Amino acid sequence: MWPFRFAMSRRRKRGLPHMVMYLLSSSPKNGVELMDGVQSITRGWWRPTPGSIYPLMKEMASQGLVRKLEDGRFELTDKGRSEAGGSFGFSSEGPMTMSDAVEQAYSALSYAQDLKRTGGGDIAGYEERLREIRAQVTDLLGEPENQENV
Repeated sequence: MWPFRFAMSRRRKRGLPHMVMYLLSSSPKNGVELMDGVQSITRGWWRPTPGSIYPLMKEMASQGLVRKLEDGRFELTDKGRSEAGGSFGFSSEGPMTMSDAVEQAYSALSYAQDLKRTGGGDIAGYEERLREIRAQVTDLLGEPENQENV
């Protein structure tokens, strides 16, 4: 299980500000460095687009969380630093709920399907692990396993 509390599809945007604040907590960064940083944090599972990063940075600046420097990099303000403390990594909201876990699983599956559909990835090399996951989900649901489509 990933040590980070963010989802991969519909809930990406909710986790993105936390990741951005985490990345900016060490030093100012430009939009490309933030996109690279998120991609690194997610171990390649997700790279936000400019259409996600730059509107977010504008919104965070209007909230007083970041400021844009003359060289185009963004840095956390004092308000942003205080809000960034503990905002990334393990949640201080308590343990992950079943709803969170199901949403993360759904998001990861949607991402894998999108990769396959767009030619960005295939399941070669992952078949056995996917079968194990399917068997565990089937056992959890209490339904007979259907071996037809892998």
